[in-house]
Amino acid sequence: MGAHGALHRWLLAASLFAGCTVSLGFLVLPMAALFTHQPLGRLVHQLTNRVVVDALELSLETSAIAQAAILLLGTPTAYLIASRRFPLRSLVITLLELPLVLPPAVAGIGLLAALGPEGVLGGAIGHRLVLTTAGVICALTFVSAPFYMRQAQAAFEAVDPTWLDASRTLGATEARTFLRVAIPAAGPGLATGIALAWGRALGEFGATLMFAGSFRGITQTVPLAIYERFSSNFDDALALSAVLVAVSAAILLTAKLVGGWDAADRR
Repeated sequence: MGAHGALHRWLLAASLFAGCTVSLGFLVLPMAALFTHQPLGRLVHQLTNRVVVDALELSLETSAIAQAAILLLGTPTAYLIASRRFPLRSLVITLLELPLVLPPAVAGIGLLAALGPEGVLGGAIGHRLVLTTAGVICALTFVSAPFYMRQAQAAFEAVDPTWLDASRTLGATEARTFLRVAIPAAGPGLATGIALAWGRALGEFGATLMFAGSFRGITQTVPLAIYERFSSNFDDALALSAVLVAVSAAILLTAKLVGGWDAADRR
């Protein structure tokens, strides 16, 4: 029985190790291949290509503006949802999270139907959004905001309510309690949320193409440039893909480091 039990544990451990190795290899290998498919010097040289530079600058600029808007508007909204109970709360949360599961093309069509020149609200603003850089920002905000909102709500719900009650008892206003207690306490979760949202924005393709088009220097973000260059210059597409992976990894790592520092400071 003892030998049989030891064999069973050994087989289980071997199976788990093999499964983890295969899973990790499957997830890591495609990303690693982006950096090993050609010499590093040649890959770096591709980054001097004006098409690559324009797309990268536009992606970083528009995604940063989108994340600033999400932080400014999404943070208090997530806090109110997390700290209040009100009628139809579940419906509100569902509607806010719905873009998470929408196909990108559907998101683009929805933006056109709402904000396009012939859209519900597009009569006054449609010509200023469609096929413009502002349209890119709008699309990135729409698709990435739910990633932040969901994480921010969970972070605020995890804050010890006695901390908030103590702040109010000491005379702090609701706004001061939010800024001085809730946000610092939820900081690591908020950092993770913005990293997820920013990564989603950097990788957005379908909604941006449908709503803003793909015009170099105006609306052509990195994913759109990768798609365009793939058929004509694979080296450019490879370089852009590698840069996108590197930037996304840097954002995620920064968020983890900030979250770790915040947690260490609280201890």
